[in-house]
Amino acid sequence: MLLEILKRTPVWVFVLFAVLVFFGVMQSRTRQIGIGRVTILPVVLIGLSLSGLWSTFSGSGNAWFAIAAWLAAVAAAVLVNKYAKWPRNVLYTVSTGRFLVEGSWLPLAVMMTIFFTRYAVTVTLAINPGLAASPWLAAGVSAAYGLMSGAFLARALRILSARAAAPRS
Repeated sequence: MLLEILKRTPVWVFVLFAVLVFFGVMQSRTRQIGIGRVTILPVVLIGLSLSGLWSTFSGSGNAWFAIAAWLAAVAAAVLVNKYAKWPRNVLYTVSTGRFLVEGSWLPLAVMMTIFFTRYAVTVTLAINPGLAASPWLAAGVSAAYGLMSGAFLARALRILSARAAAPRS
């Protein structure tokens, strides 16, 4: 059955997987980034996760329930990161307007979790479309997407906070 699922998977899914691995590996290195690179990933992930929820659950009447669960999970992720402080070491240089962010493998892990969660949900609903009507599935999937998207939002907020804390000369 697994081989059949992989055969029916569109080629673009494998390309997306490779792109995500590439960007995840890039995140593992300490680097300097501008404000655009800080904000683009959370914006894209939030958009994709909301569109995925809407397209999956809007026909079942669970869309608003799913979005509420997603919002609660995003808020939880942001709140948890106030204490977890991910990434730990961020410096903002006023003269260059860039952030020095320490490398971490955590973004790759979160990206892979998003990818495989989305893949598993898509395959599950292709096999059994009636599951989309389950409010529990809607809540669980939405909360998972919300936590993961929220992790990247929380990370961006943490990096951006270094700008406010930077000494002005």
